[in-house]
Amino acid sequence: MNLIAAIAGLAAAQIAVGANVQSVFQSDQRASPPNILFVITDDQDLELGSVSYTPRIAKHLRDQGTFFRNHFVTTSLCCPSRVSLWTGRQAHNTNVTDVNPPYGGYPKFVERGFNENFLPVWLQDAGYNTYYTGKLFNSHTIENYHSPHVKGFNGSDFLLDPYTYSYRNSTYQRNHDPPVSHEGKHTTDVITGKALGFLEDALEGDRPFFLTVAPVAPHSNIDPGVLQGGRVTMTAPIPLMRHEHLFEDVKVPRTDNFNPDNPSGVSWIRGLPQQNQTVVDYNDHFYRSRLRALQGVDELVDSLVARLEESDQLDNTYIIYTSDNGFHIGQHRLPPGKTCGFEEDIRVPLFVRGPGVPAGQVEDAVTTHIDLAPTFFQLAGLPARQDFDGTAIPVTPDLDGTRHVHEHVTVEYWGRGVAEGFFSDVGGSPSVGIKIEQQRLTQFHTGPDGASMIPNNTYKSVRLLGEGYNLYYSVWCNNEHELYDLSTDSYQLHNLYPSNTRVTEEPQILGRSLSQAINRLDALLLVLKSCQGATCIDPWGVLQPADSIRSLQDALDEQYDGLYDNQPQVSFDWCDAGYIIEAEGPQTPLTSRHGISWDVWV
Repeated sequence: MNLIAAIAGLAAAQIAVGANVQSVFQSDQRASPPNILFVITDDQDLELGSVSYTPRIAKHLRDQGTFFRNHFVTTSLCCPSRVSLWTGRQAHNTNVTDVNPPYGGYPKFVERGFNENFLPVWLQDAGYNTYYTGKLFNSHTIENYHSPHVKGFNGSDFLLDPYTYSYRNSTYQRNHDPPVSHEGKHTTDVITGKALGFLEDALEGDRPFFLTVAPVAPHSNIDPGVLQGGRVTMTAPIPLMRHEHLFEDVKVPRTDNFNPDNPSGVSWIRGLPQQNQTVVDYNDHFYRSRLRALQGVDELVDSLVARLEESDQLDNTYIIYTSDNGFHIGQHRLPPGKTCGFEEDIRVPLFVRGPGVPAGQVEDAVTTHIDLAPTFFQLAGLPARQDFDGTAIPVTPDLDGTRHVHEHVTVEYWGRGVAEGFFSDVGGSPSVGIKIEQQRLTQFHTGPDGASMIPNNTYKSVRLLGEGYNLYYSVWCNNEHELYDLSTDSYQLHNLYPSNTRVTEEPQILGRSLSQAINRLDALLLVLKSCQGATCIDPWGVLQPADSIRSLQDALDEQYDGLYDNQPQVSFDWCDAGYIIEAEGPQTPLTSRHGISWDVWV
């Protein structure tokens, strides 16, 4: 057993013991286990202000619950993010890193053995009735839905590809029945009916329930039968007819990073041309369409809360609302999409309401999607699994002392970035008929689903928030680097990472030089890029097991300069489309075992 495995095993055992104690305490104090209603939207932004346009969600969840404003995804792409959420594991541990085979999608989820070993299966084993409706994973299709059927649910009604994102031509597949087309009906109305039906089933059951409702809004619309130039296209989402007239004057927030004069980022982003007025107008149209599409979700949540209230189960039900990843529109000159490590893509809404959850509170704790499965376990009174890479979120004050607080988020991505949108979508006019940015962004090329692709978008990064610092550090597969200090550069326009072409006065971070801060950040990322279990939760303990180091501020003490000056650097040997360990460069950091001494792990 190597050192990292030993540390992981010891820390995991300690976490598990604490969770078992908490489980016993909860079972003694609670008359019956709580119900859990989980609502997960698709591609919903936080940074662009979408939550300000959903008044019913604000009324029921924000005002009656807690808003976790520092909640992050660990991969800004739907299928990898969802698999991480359902397993509590980083994408480098699930090895589901894309939306389609061979590196992702439902077939990869099955191949990796998760169909028998993920959250709904665990909750069923713990005595919960489990239900699901809406989108589960990409590449879950009308051809493979029974090869095998998804396990873990007492009742399910899944959206299936290639109709998952077709707002007016969706196909759902209930339990083990054949798929059913809902052509002509809006998918949000369809899922609302199905969600209320499963909630009725859950309320009639004799066990606590876990119900997931996963609408596709505000994801782009994809009609597989509609081709432009022989390609399937990703266009703006389609709202319900009763919402089409809303927000006519609303525009994408004109923040400093919206279509900036002087862009930042790695080379493929920094080299994007500034968008002309036609593209800016299109971005505004796309943004309004997303807000309109979310109105159906707002009504869906309202109807679910109303039914819980009627049933007298609202006070015994935790309601969790989030999204699989964020979204950008025009920031850093980017066309609509996700897949980047910028705040718009990785920071998402998280609202929690339920027994003991403070009402109207805003929580600053750093939380991530891999913390959600441990949180569901804790709410259900279950001990944490040792393979969880995350830790339970303190959704109630009495749980705060049971959580290992972390300052970091590991964000990772492999393969191509995706550019969404289509100029002919503006105003419903088909006359333009060219792919968004296609004529100007020559570095993009067309992927199998017709979307514009960015071939080099593989990176590892760490997002850090602590007392006196607010940082983002990334290393790309072509070995470009980014460092943003969001305390002074909230829109990530000034890359602080030293380059041969920049000659500026070197800034300081927490009173130390930029180079010393980078040494610590890079070593931290070296641990996190291949961490497992408890080492993902306490990476500083891996680097300095003999010292009381719990934060960047602790690690920046000058007595540790020798350790961090000599660390191997995070790098890639080549760019690849998936998690290929041979391409990932150094895997093992140096560790300090006795004060300032250091040696190589074996």
